[in-house]
Amino acid sequence: MSTITRPRDHLRPPAEEKQQEEELTRGLFAADERVFATIYRQWSPLVRTMATRTLGDAREAEDVTQLVFLAAWRGRSGFRPDKGPLGAWLVGITRRKIVDALAARTRRLRLIDAAADASTATALRRGDAGPDSVLDRVLLADEISRLPLPQRQVLRMAFYEDLTQRQISERTGLPLGTVKSHARRGLHRLRHRIEQNRPSGTDE
Repeated sequence: MSTITRPRDHLRPPAEEKQQEEELTRGLFAADERVFATIYRQWSPLVRTMATRTLGDAREAEDVTQLVFLAAWRGRSGFRPDKGPLGAWLVGITRRKIVDALAARTRRLRLIDAAADASTATALRRGDAGPDSVLDRVLLADEISRLPLPQRQVLRMAFYEDLTQRQISERTGLPLGTVKSHARRGLHRLRHRIEQNRPSGTDE
């Protein structure tokens, strides 16, 4: 059975803690928004921390946190106090939402990789593309393929599909700030790799 540690709980007598748990439970079942706000303040830091550690993205973790509490509010009738405390129930929802987020990320990346590969193949088949253009595309595709996956997916959509960062955000479901961060870091790494591989004495 999981042990949930809450801020300041170790300073509260067991009887008082039990009473607060019961009050929060009654308020949750009664759809009391003020009580739910208290539940959010008390448990959202733990939920956010769990999501951030697993997903590695603060913005995506924030999205998961909102989804967890939205699910808790909508599914409050499914909470069973006799099966465990409120915190454990919220942790269970958090784990499921994190799994959902990882699965969605995997699906997005597969679709993006497939679309990027198709775009590259189409570009190489174009009869109007000169040798230098084809070579540049091949070299660019090779360098992009060496980037970390999140940066690779964003830059492929930007280069091959000519999408704006906002369009990439809408297409992938990633927060706009996350897309911008991946694009900035990816371009920095890509520029560094290209400069490393450029023959000495070659002009820009």
